[in-house]
Amino acid sequence: MVSKFILGIFLPGLLVVLFTRVTYNHYVGLILTVALIAASVYKGYTDSWWLIVVDAASLTIGFWYSNQMMTKARKNA
Repeated sequence: MVSKFILGIFLPGLLVVLFTRVTYNHYVGLILTVALIAASVYKGYTDSWWLIVVDAASLTIGFWYSNQMMTKARKNA
């Protein structure tokens, strides 16, 4: 249970950043990550509301960071 929360804190945010780097679009990165989390909820790997809240917070932070990253990349180009 603790490992799910630790992964929930870091993994969704890192996935948003990874997908943003691959697709060069932070919206696509967010959509792909939300689709992966929705699939895990559907399959039953997410078993509590607290874990969903932690995932959502991590998604928000990851989206904010990828937005900052894309803004900086556009400014430097």
